[in-house]
Amino acid sequence: MLKKIFIILPFIFLISHEVGLAAFDTSIPGLNVSSEPESVATSIKIMILLTILSVAPAILLLMTSFTRIVIVLSFVRTSLGTQQMPPNQVIIGLSLFLTLFIMGPVFSDINKQAYQPFMDGKLTQEQAFDTASKPIKEFMAKHTREKDLNLFLDYTKQKKPKTIDDIPLHVLVPAYSISELKTAFQMGFMIFLPFLIIDMIVSSILMAMGMMMLPPVLISLPFKILLFILVDGWHLIVKSLLTSF
Repeated sequence: MLKKIFIILPFIFLISHEVGLAAFDTSIPGLNVSSEPESVATSIKIMILLTILSVAPAILLLMTSFTRIVIVLSFVRTSLGTQQMPPNQVIIGLSLFLTLFIMGPVFSDINKQAYQPFMDGKLTQEQAFDTASKPIKEFMAKHTREKDLNLFLDYTKQKKPKTIDDIPLHVLVPAYSISELKTAFQMGFMIFLPFLIIDMIVSSILMAMGMMMLPPVLISLPFKILLFILVDGWHLIVKSLLTSF
């Protein structure tokens, strides 16, 4: 798993070219306070590069299965009504490792087809980026709704691409993100239903008994936790997430 994390790092660097850094030199010269225009321009380029690399992990999270996983797990906690159990650190940590597990084949393809040849000098930086973008594009396009993709294509006034490789990343990434949000909320709705039924049953019983001052959530919480344990909820949730990809 840790090895796959290091595979992501060169891909983050390659993504920077898609946002306007294709003309940058790969070597990073030293910063200086010279008043020469060329030196000032080089320093500004380096600052822009470092700024983009600082937000690259957030961009990368939107290009993987992390978004769907973390939202669904958050829905599970909310539907149970356990407040901060499990804690945010546990949910994010589990989401990261599930993301590495699901994206493993994609990262392996990037490593074999782009990263290793690039490190061996067989591919240029631009060629490595184009090669590395193909597996991630195939993954995102597979889980992107055509309606969402057409939304951004129409906004940028681009022609409908004939192949997946023709879809630019700056169009595919937001389309994939909102498609993942819809899928995650659909799964969250299905998770909410059984626990909502328990809340309604408990509320009806308390109303019939005239115990209106007793919070229904206080009574229904143990039953929801018991139901979640009996059906092996975490196993079912993780299994549903894995099969959804």
